[in-house]
Amino acid sequence: MARIQNHKPQSFLPFLLFLLQLSSLLLPSSSYNLPDKYFINCGSDANITLPPRVFTGDLGSSNSGSFTFTKESSSPVKEDDNSTATQPLYQTARLFRKESFYGFQIDSNGTYLVRLHFFAFSSSPTNLSTAVFDVWASGLPLLRNFTVQNNSNSPVIKEFFLTIGIGEFQVIFSPQRATFSFVNAIEVFLAPESFIPPATTYVSLDRSNGTDYEGILSKALHTIHRINVGGSIVSPDQDTLGRNWIPDDRYLYNPDTARNSSMFAGQLSYLQGESRDIAPDYVYKTAKVMNIDKSGPSGRDVFINMTWSFNVNKDVRHFVRVHFCDFFSISLSFLQFNLYIYANFSSEINPYERVSKIAAPFHIDFVVDSDQSGLMNISIGPPQGSTSINSTSFLNGLEIMEIIGESDSQDNTSKHSKVNVPLVVGSVVGGLGALCILAVVVWLRLKFKRPKAVETVDWTAMPVYRGGSSQDRTLEGSIMASPVPNLNLELRISLAEIEAATNNFDLKMKIGRGGFGIVYKGTLENGTKVAVKRGEPGSGQGLPEFQTEILVLSKIRHRHLVSLIGYCDEKSEMILVYEFMENGTLRDHLYKSALPPLSWKQRLEICIGAANGLHYLHRGAAGGFIHRDVKSTNILLDENYVAKVADFGLSRLGGPDQTHVSTGVKGTFGYLDPDYFRTQLLTEKSDVYSFGVVLLEVLCARPALDTSLPPEQVNLAEWALFCKQKATLDEIVDPSIKSQIDPNSMRKFVETAEKCLQECGTDRCTMSDVLWDLEYSLQLQNTATRRETHEDSSSVINDASAAFVLPNARRLPSLDMTATDGDDMPTLSEDSAYTLDSEVFSQLKIEDAR
Repeated sequence: MARIQNHKPQSFLPFLLFLLQLSSLLLPSSSYNLPDKYFINCGSDANITLPPRVFTGDLGSSNSGSFTFTKESSSPVKEDDNSTATQPLYQTARLFRKESFYGFQIDSNGTYLVRLHFFAFSSSPTNLSTAVFDVWASGLPLLRNFTVQNNSNSPVIKEFFLTIGIGEFQVIFSPQRATFSFVNAIEVFLAPESFIPPATTYVSLDRSNGTDYEGILSKALHTIHRINVGGSIVSPDQDTLGRNWIPDDRYLYNPDTARNSSMFAGQLSYLQGESRDIAPDYVYKTAKVMNIDKSGPSGRDVFINMTWSFNVNKDVRHFVRVHFCDFFSISLSFLQFNLYIYANFSSEINPYERVSKIAAPFHIDFVVDSDQSGLMNISIGPPQGSTSINSTSFLNGLEIMEIIGESDSQDNTSKHSKVNVPLVVGSVVGGLGALCILAVVVWLRLKFKRPKAVETVDWTAMPVYRGGSSQDRTLEGSIMASPVPNLNLELRISLAEIEAATNNFDLKMKIGRGGFGIVYKGTLENGTKVAVKRGEPGSGQGLPEFQTEILVLSKIRHRHLVSLIGYCDEKSEMILVYEFMENGTLRDHLYKSALPPLSWKQRLEICIGAANGLHYLHRGAAGGFIHRDVKSTNILLDENYVAKVADFGLSRLGGPDQTHVSTGVKGTFGYLDPDYFRTQLLTEKSDVYSFGVVLLEVLCARPALDTSLPPEQVNLAEWALFCKQKATLDEIVDPSIKSQIDPNSMRKFVETAEKCLQECGTDRCTMSDVLWDLEYSLQLQNTATRRETHEDSSSVINDASAAFVLPNARRLPSLDMTATDGDDMPTLSEDSAYTLDSEVFSQLKIEDAR
């Protein structure tokens, strides 16, 4: 009876506690302490400390009841060579021969961080790099057809954020293709409260932006990129969540647009509701700041956007988090700039509408659709037309996470409820019945839907990078081989014949490796020498590129385009077979190799051949194609040094009847048309620009981008045109050919390159014009009269009015099309993945072949 009398006053207690909890949200979030579970050292009885975590060996006797794993089908394995420099955590692993799991008892609802560590060492008789497997958790496919290649001797770490409810949480490993699965270490621990929001701003491809994307907590988030903008590496021991942050320089499109700020030495001012654990202080104390160009017209400042480009998977959604902290302003003032995602979304950033202090961190979240380009561009810049110094823009950090499906089974929903204010209140007031009922109601409303599988991308713990180099950027994914529809079946070659040609893919036959896989030299039954490009799981090139290459090359024949011998799509294979190019790539013979230098006449003939191939590609076949990745590694040389253009995986239909093709930007930095990059409108003049860069490579024998040089010399196109303007171009010409070049021949060659490199595409010449000009330059070289010894190539630049020696030159007619089969080319509906210099297949004789 007394309990009944006291019921009414006590019922007010939960409400008071709720108000108290709500008021705490108005204060800076309290410091987060990393939980002590779960951190598992798999296949070992040793405990290993990697601050801030202590990994417990799964063979330890004290672990009974804390977590479980399938023992019947598993076995611990250990690296054979204990004398290596491999970290102790990666010297052991647990291997599973059939579908198995690790199970973890979860005692608190919330968002959990799940990390899986993989390092493929050799353990007799098993080589872990041969494993192919899936990983599932909460009904979600975290990894599909996953394999590990530790080429850099660094572990591969796959990181996910999942909402997990009270009960047993299982991570399931499922071997594929009659192999096995393995894992070296596992982390499962509770993230800070409200770390992932239930909804945020949605950025869609159809420009219907501004709405919220809901249900994030019912998905898994897979970390793809985590960037410390303007700073250095932030290692796991410097982050309360054990995360790794890498510098942004390798992703910055134009380094001249940005500068690193000095490290902030003061105290950060965290404001109400902003968690101190969203990102470490190291991220907020560094930034990239807009580099204002003081050399604009009439001495006015010029403001250019800072743009970062990131490889992402195609046609999936991503959770994007951007971090800001203005620690460099002298005082509170008006500061406004824009954040751009792709070219179809902008968000106004007004720091002091969000925070009221200097050096106050804040972050903004988005859900972003990716297109078929495999590339996500994010820019920071001033409002349109701004001329105020207050338009300075900045960025401190950036995270991109791929969103993986929804729950695959209604049975799994009992383990994965969402976290929100009612659940937080429930944790404060304990077992009060009313709040428990409320939590159940919320749980029922937030039940999960069915998922769809999404391919994943590796996130390495400490990736090797070279600042500013586009060659290090690779798109990682999984090849999903399948029979290719509507292709020329006459070109299909059996897997058995290819295996015979390459001695069963003997590594002794390997002539290159790149993003798609290994390239082998082979000999077919009829004695034809071939280059065999074999796709492999997790390579970063997939079915669309495979189809595009076959569709283009099976319909065109030209002396200056590389020939496709055949293809194979049996079982899980995707293999392309090309004619073997005995002398490798043009770049092989220009720089960074021990090969003898080409003569000036050879270089002219090679450029003419490549221009022939590109002109035919643009105008010679019905519809015409735009190559989209013209560069010196995509120009191959046969045994007679005849040039052939290669690698058509990025090609798009877009002939003379089309003014442009709207498409995501793809290509290789250093060769990329700036007009195309700005507008995302692709024309054949984009190929012309890239070819202009190749012409300068031929003349100067140096890379299109060389970050080892002073900043003004990094970009070859910009530096060469500057030298021409200053009449010093002869100083950067390849010394091995300088004495061979006729001045008039060089003048015409340089003028041709300059016409190719005009800023605006409409001002550039066509490939037909380029071809004629190069033929003219060769004729000038062949018919040059003897000159006095003091007349050398330097006079070409220094005396702009020097007279030409004009032989009997005539404008060339259209190319002879007898080399083609006459068929129309197909329309390509699939866009191709973004590829980089280190991934290109055409490097048939070097280790960077694609």
